[in-house]
Amino acid sequence: MTGMRAALDHAPRVAVAVSGGVDSLTLLAFATRHHGDVRAFHAESAAVPPEATARTRDLASALGVELVLLDVGELRDTRYASNPLDRCYICKSHLYRGIAASPAARGAVVLSGTNRDDLGDFRPGLRAADEHGVRHPFVEAGLGKAEVRELARALGLGALAELPAQPCLASRVETGIAIDAALLRAIDDVERRARAHLGEGAVVRCRVRAGRAELELEESSVQGVLLPALLTALHGAALEIERIVPYRRGSAFLRVVD
Repeated sequence: MTGMRAALDHAPRVAVAVSGGVDSLTLLAFATRHHGDVRAFHAESAAVPPEATARTRDLASALGVELVLLDVGELRDTRYASNPLDRCYICKSHLYRGIAASPAARGAVVLSGTNRDDLGDFRPGLRAADEHGVRHPFVEAGLGKAEVRELARALGLGALAELPAQPCLASRVETGIAIDAALLRAIDDVERRARAHLGEGAVVRCRVRAGRAELELEESSVQGVLLPALLTALHGAALEIERIVPYRRGSAFLRVVD
């Protein structure tokens, strides 16, 4: 883990941006074990699933780490709310500015849980990280998702090591469709109902597209679940699901090709 520690060795203070997913939670646990002055920063927002905030609170408390909760105001930014292709850049810019403005982060090196596998995805937020001098210890150490999960197990994080990927709720909305808090809460309502029926470990995405809402499930779930029973479980949800389709990572992004 020499590469991981390189981001910590000469930092007087460490600020970990924690989303509540397995990557950032594992990074927080690692940093706490190997550095004496660590603080966690988490953005509370309608775009963040409530259980992600709860996980962040629980782990910070268990580790004895100060947790700074931020309202970075991305939903009040009309650029973000219009849901452009670089929405993630706008959001992460708000986050990193919010961390930098916090007295608790004064003099700190800011770390993110980005891993090596993320570099192959469409991630506009990485540009914001570069602009704010954020370091990515997993990338520096060459760790991908599987290795991060192994590290989480080695750190004794238990069930957190097996968390399915769960990006922000805004990622469910097709590019160009406006985002607001009510829509994000409706998406969360659908996904909670689906997971209650399928199991908390199920990969579930409520996609909002032009004129309709779809539920994406892993192909094994689509084939194995009784779809009428699932649709019954979703009855009364804040969004009406028109169809259930196989999960496609990042399928809400629409890119313009010249």
